[in-house]
Amino acid sequence: MENFALIGAGGYIAPRHLKAIADTGNQLLAAVDPKDSVGILDRYFPEARFFTEIERFDRYLEKLRRQGEGARVRYLSVCSPNYLHDAHVRLGLRLHADVICEKPLTITPWNVDALAELEREYGQRVYTVLQLRLLPSLVALRERLRAEAAGKRARVELSYITRRGPWYQVSWKGDEQKSGGVAMNIGIHFFDLLLWIFGDCQRHEVHLKTATKMAGMLELEHADVTWFLSIAGADLPEGYLEEGKPAYRSLTMDGEELEFSSGFTELHTEVYRDILAGGGYGLADARPAVELVHRLRNLQLTERPDLEHPAVSRQRKAG
Repeated sequence: MENFALIGAGGYIAPRHLKAIADTGNQLLAAVDPKDSVGILDRYFPEARFFTEIERFDRYLEKLRRQGEGARVRYLSVCSPNYLHDAHVRLGLRLHADVICEKPLTITPWNVDALAELEREYGQRVYTVLQLRLLPSLVALRERLRAEAAGKRARVELSYITRRGPWYQVSWKGDEQKSGGVAMNIGIHFFDLLLWIFGDCQRHEVHLKTATKMAGMLELEHADVTWFLSIAGADLPEGYLEEGKPAYRSLTMDGEELEFSSGFTELHTEVYRDILAGGGYGLADARPAVELVHRLRNLQLTERPDLEHPAVSRQRKAG
């Protein structure tokens, strides 16, 4: 049984990490969040210490570290807002703990490089949550493509729509300087997936960018991709909301659709199992997608009706 601590216990993603820690038979010693709406702790770890100040949390973990191997925190899970990830990863490394950080690992590429230096300095590991790499249907697709003849190029269409209410824009997630914008906050998994399956990016364009949606194209090593991301409920397929489905995830390759909305939210436990078994994805795995999204965020819009995602065409025609 390993000792864990967690930063960001009151956030949206924390319950998946808490469940993963419990499911893998480990214990949570302490958690911190500036907000005290953290009753979720009672479901999984009712005895965990809780702090609303990061300084007191840090002090408590340092005290545990000095009590020896059996008492110290071995893993720190980071579930805080995106712009704080690298600072909180550094806290974990200074405590000589391995760190499991929610996506995106950082919102700028140079912070990944800084963490790599600290990882070497402290002799600890930084892991990130790239759960789509563990989804069986996508693993099978990658293996199938690798077995096919070299040189074949695929035509790919990626769509991810996940409804978010007005609260989103009021929160830190609506501040691009803190979240990295739509492409970073909800899209980083999918850009990582595309690079993982189809190879390095050779050219990219952005065709649509607003506070709630973004779209463009990627020319990858083995595929030409059009992509569309949105947090607007109106962009969901007809009937989805009526059926109680708030999200739509679809990857179409050469006309064959691979819909992977189901199972997506159940993979954090598998991520933890993989890490604890000696696997896991680290800084070098996370860097390519962070670099790509950083470039996309800073691109000027390009009008290319012949290359754009169908959703962009529909919205342009709708006015």
